[in-house]
Amino acid sequence: MMPAENPSTDAEQALAEQVRAAAADGRRLAVRGGGSKAFYGNPVTAGAELDCTAHHGIVAYEPTELAITVRGGTRLAAVEALLAGHGQQLPFEPPHFGAVDAAGESTATIGGAVAAGLSGPRRPYAASVRDAVLGVRLLNGRGQVLEFGGRVMKNVAGYDVSRLMAGSLGVLGVLLEVSLKVIPRAPATLTLVREETLPQALDLLRRWSRKALPITATAWLDGRLHVRVDGGAEALAETQRIVEGLPLDAADGFWRDLREQRLGFFAGAAPLWRLSLPPATPADSTAGLAAGASPTEPLVEWGGAVRWLRADLPAARVRELAQAAGGHATLFRAGAGERPADGVFTPQAAVPKRLHQNLKRAFDPRGLLNPGRLYPDL
Repeated sequence: MMPAENPSTDAEQALAEQVRAAAADGRRLAVRGGGSKAFYGNPVTAGAELDCTAHHGIVAYEPTELAITVRGGTRLAAVEALLAGHGQQLPFEPPHFGAVDAAGESTATIGGAVAAGLSGPRRPYAASVRDAVLGVRLLNGRGQVLEFGGRVMKNVAGYDVSRLMAGSLGVLGVLLEVSLKVIPRAPATLTLVREETLPQALDLLRRWSRKALPITATAWLDGRLHVRVDGGAEALAETQRIVEGLPLDAADGFWRDLREQRLGFFAGAAPLWRLSLPPATPADSTAGLAAGASPTEPLVEWGGAVRWLRADLPAARVRELAQAAGGHATLFRAGAGERPADGVFTPQAAVPKRLHQNLKRAFDPRGLLNPGRLYPDL
């Protein structure tokens, strides 16, 4: 086991002092890590920036426990490299999203990955960010350091407050440390491709979901269904017999480019919408968006549960169609368009809105941290 470092670092103390000073004079703070997710969410109106990148390092890692604890400013690439050296990986396959330093290395941090709550292609077959969080150490809006959860599975008990931080976009607190589950890397992987229409692809995905197949990612794009499977040689051979299709060369690059939104589908200035829908939602449920979308067909992930659209349409229209299909819509990237006045996320109903406001008051009573990033009035 790697030795645990003293959690009370100079960087942590400096962050706490900055928050306490901001609380004393009512100055709002924009929480910042590597800046790779700065495009995501709503604009923050703040008088100063709280840079968390100096607070980095591995706190504890025991490969046999399948858990790791790292400081929030630790680069995501460094965590992934460490895990890969032990034959392990993060289960939620988080995106980095392009921001790089002078050396061309990704600046994405583990704190930003958890705060954004974004998962990659593996998410429906392994775990979401929230599922992987075991515990957190955070700095609240009073400048107090709080701890929730634990560092390994057997120590996690009580209210699961730590998982509230996943997807909170920093409005509840600054992530000083995060403890996460990890999973073993598969001995082998194979990606199969079939020519299918979207209705045919969705039907196949529904049928395969009823079987115990080692599928770890799916994506439909431009009439082609991509299916990634992980496992031993026998498992891959049996899955290939059932799924059929042709093996994809350079498959790792395809899934990486999909995760990082570098495929041609994501190019251009048209607004990018992310529709979260029940996987069985028929392909024609969003046909009303086709006239305003470019390209007219979506990119479909997660067995049908995520559908990406390029559509320059009023937010109310996109949300209406998503809600009618049993889901919700997020303006993931505004592109050349403008963000809706009520925010990029679907506005909340009265009860969840009140719960969010109560949580915000409990963790950040003066509303200092990332005001408006999650919802304009939060």
